[in-house]
Amino acid sequence: MTEKTIEFQARVYVYDLQNCAREFGFKADENWEVTLASAHGKTLLEKQYFPAVSLKTMPESLVELLGLIRLELRQKINNETAPDATTIRQQELQYVVAYNAGRQRS
Repeated sequence: MTEKTIEFQARVYVYDLQNCAREFGFKADENWEVTLASAHGKTLLEKQYFPAVSLKTMPESLVELLGLIRLELRQKINNETAPDATTIRQQELQYVVAYNAGRQRS
């Protein structure tokens, strides 16, 4: 993927998150938690939290995409805990998943 495509993908994803937040009536103090997940991890997050918005992408663009999404959401970017290519491959990470930790399914 080119850098412009990753930036576009991040902007579209953030736009979807903002629409979802409006649709579900997020309060001003409610924020999205954004993380990387495998297919199994994505399923677990979707079962535990509602709403959860996921995006499947190429593993080699995950770290950059996550950083751009957090930048667009004005969240703290911690490069020390960002997974590297080896971790992504070993854990089979392929999704970016956003959820609100305060909105668990009952």
